[in-house]
Amino acid sequence: MPLFSTYEYLQRLEKTKESMEMLGIDVLLITDPANMNYLSGYDGWSFYVHQTLVVLLEEEQPYWIGRAQDANGAKHTAFIDTSHIVPYPEDHIHSDARHPMDFVASFLKDKQKGNRRIGIEKDAYYFTAKCAERLESGLPDATFVDATLLVNRVRIVKSEQEIAYMRQAGVLVSQAMRVAMDSIAVGVRECDVAAKIYHAQISGTPQFGGDYPAIVPLMPRGEMTSAPHITWSDDRYREGDAVIVELAGCVRRYHSPLARTLVLSPTSPNVTDLAKVVVEGMESALAAVKPGVRLEEVEQAWRKVIERYGFQKESRLGYSMGLNYPPDWGEHTASIRRGDQTVLVPNMTFHMIPGMWLDDFGVEISESFRVTENGYELFADVERQLFIK
Repeated sequence: MPLFSTYEYLQRLEKTKESMEMLGIDVLLITDPANMNYLSGYDGWSFYVHQTLVVLLEEEQPYWIGRAQDANGAKHTAFIDTSHIVPYPEDHIHSDARHPMDFVASFLKDKQKGNRRIGIEKDAYYFTAKCAERLESGLPDATFVDATLLVNRVRIVKSEQEIAYMRQAGVLVSQAMRVAMDSIAVGVRECDVAAKIYHAQISGTPQFGGDYPAIVPLMPRGEMTSAPHITWSDDRYREGDAVIVELAGCVRRYHSPLARTLVLSPTSPNVTDLAKVVVEGMESALAAVKPGVRLEEVEQAWRKVIERYGFQKESRLGYSMGLNYPPDWGEHTASIRRGDQTVLVPNMTFHMIPGMWLDDFGVEISESFRVTENGYELFADVERQLFIK
């Protein structure tokens, strides 16, 4: 059953078509699973094989084209009529002779669209070079246009129902982070903490359960905290270890990420001093969040604080996020960094992650928030501090 009203899906499609018309696109092929979900409601672990949502300017509903055995999943989750669910045969899967995009090309020819301007998501994770080649060979009279972030930009302002799911995700990430902070201790295996985190993320609350997040828990410890994207092993925590935990709650594919740092005594003053700078800088940046402010101004508020203490951060301070599938919960559009002229409006949502990764250690303390009429609303409720055991 679709998670949103038909009206909301049609509004999303209308905004997408407005962007298509601005770019002179007649046909839009969506292969990013989050964008497919956003425009149709389709939800399934089927993005490991090629699938497409076809948006035609003159038709109200899009067409879902996917593997035949996934067609019933589309019937159960998408809002579209069954006549708009078009399965391709099994012999197109992992075949040297046939490819799913051959089927898509034939479909478009049948729709008399073989010579139109066709938008494709060239930089989407699940759109391969082979996909582009087979479309181009199957539609030699078409003009292909890069529409990689067209739908992503439509997604940047959330509806009230989307915000409601993200609030629930904030409850789950708060629960999972507290489990992580309570479970990390000298002698405990990293993998056992990861297992408890997963249980908290997915079991959820008596009122609602959790979905699988787009990114696994990131849990570097010791000197590896200088690298932000380390997961876990079966090693045991030791005295003096600093541990970064970055994870998310996820409800109906909507995320609320959060990061915190914990230190197992004895505590290094370098870590505690850096954590104070991170917290002060983030609070200054959050205070700058309000409608009408540009994202580069939010980053500037952060940078002024850390530069006063002699630090610099070359990586961005945060990014727009929400609905997504593996391997990322970010939307790949607006970033909190120098030069980003995006103007904040209510119901934009961001993960502000002022991570500082030095040569031999690092600190991450982050928040996910939505822009409100007057400032911001946090999704999680976890103490904004360095945790010390």
